[in-house]
Amino acid sequence: MTYQALPDSMKNEYTKEYWEQLSSRRFSLGAKRVFDVIVSFLILAVLSPFFVILALAVKLDSKGPVFYRQVRVGRYNQDFKIYKFRTMVQDADKIGLSLTVGEDPRITRVGRFIRKLRLDEFSQLFNVLGGSMSLVGPRPEVRKYVDAYTPEFMATLLIRPGITATSSIAFKDEDELLNSGGDPEQIYVEQILPPKMAYNLAYTKHITVLNDIKIMFQTVAAVL
Repeated sequence: MTYQALPDSMKNEYTKEYWEQLSSRRFSLGAKRVFDVIVSFLILAVLSPFFVILALAVKLDSKGPVFYRQVRVGRYNQDFKIYKFRTMVQDADKIGLSLTVGEDPRITRVGRFIRKLRLDEFSQLFNVLGGSMSLVGPRPEVRKYVDAYTPEFMATLLIRPGITATSSIAFKDEDELLNSGGDPEQIYVEQILPPKMAYNLAYTKHITVLNDIKIMFQTVAAVL
């Protein structure tokens, strides 16, 4: 895709600068995609028996589907459906906020365990294989928060969103911040989103497979 072919909502002086930088790193971006596909396939192949057990636990614990699908905003400001092991009651998004705050009563018993170890994210490996996501990259947001992006923040939509990111590691206790008092959505947009996007923009400038591997190990360490 050329810069001129980008959605008008993404065209500004900031995204043009990032686009030019990314255009000069096509080899790194190609290597990143190959790495994503190979590693995702291997993880799914090795851990598939565990995923079957996890799926059964989700299904037996509460009524509803095994996977939760939600529309998120991905590369080039295009919507896509993200897959996660369901950790909340059925139709939770219709009876509460888009954000999860503290001891959210919508979270199931199994879901609380899954969230603690970030196991719900593993199903996004299917998104990675399908090309809508990467192993590492800015976490995809719902449309209402993308609508709050500054022109520079839009540059993060030039690359595929990821399962993990440096911003995810830095804000691994985000739930506690959202539960600190006040309107959670206002806290997210005004206090959490700007520093998270600063991490994401910095990552966009330094994309390499080696950096992705480093972030993946940091993620494992943060979870443990």
